[in-house]
Amino acid sequence: MHEPRRDPIQEPKVALRSMTLEDADVIAGWAADEDFCRAAEWSLGLSREEHRQFQARLICSPPSDLVRLGAVLEGQLVGYLALHGDEPHRRELGFLIGPRTLWGRGLGRATARAGLRRGFEEMHLDEIWAEALDANHASIRILQRLGLRETRPGEPGNYRDQPTYYRQFVITARPDEPPNTPRPQWCGHRREAFTAHAAERTVTSGSSRSERRQCR
Repeated sequence: MHEPRRDPIQEPKVALRSMTLEDADVIAGWAADEDFCRAAEWSLGLSREEHRQFQARLICSPPSDLVRLGAVLEGQLVGYLALHGDEPHRRELGFLIGPRTLWGRGLGRATARAGLRRGFEEMHLDEIWAEALDANHASIRILQRLGLRETRPGEPGNYRDQPTYYRQFVITARPDEPPNTPRPQWCGHRREAFTAHAAERTVTSGSSRSERRQCR
């Protein structure tokens, strides 16, 4: 399997692991930053305990169609990865990096890359799709660099209280073969990529559409 080309700057080595109730408290702490909440599309005005309870429910009783894993760097939780959907060979990719002080360090791209590997190599998916707000330039760049191909515009949305719209992207197990080809492998991508939370979504981080619906 050929790895995607990487930028000259060394990418952080993010690992994925199962989430714990301790993670719920860490993630809830990110909500104290209102700018983080606006960028991530989290609901404003909720208490830390309300955020913690929501995260605890997702960790303890996740929907059957949601795979959600913690993103860890040097033993510290720095975000999470989500693969959502009920189709056997197709999922939506989402992720969130927090707190905001960690943005711009390559953690979103590293987490998204790990999510693509998990989806293609361990879950044997044929296709992974994602969407990012057009105004969130960092997230769009991540998706493009990871090799996702833009397919179409999505629904209207807001980024930091400004109206914008979603752009949808897709990547297949083999870029030269259609989905549902036997023996899928993630191979030969020359670029790199992307996008958490239900009332909470970001694409320097990101979250799946279904997660957003659950939160609202």
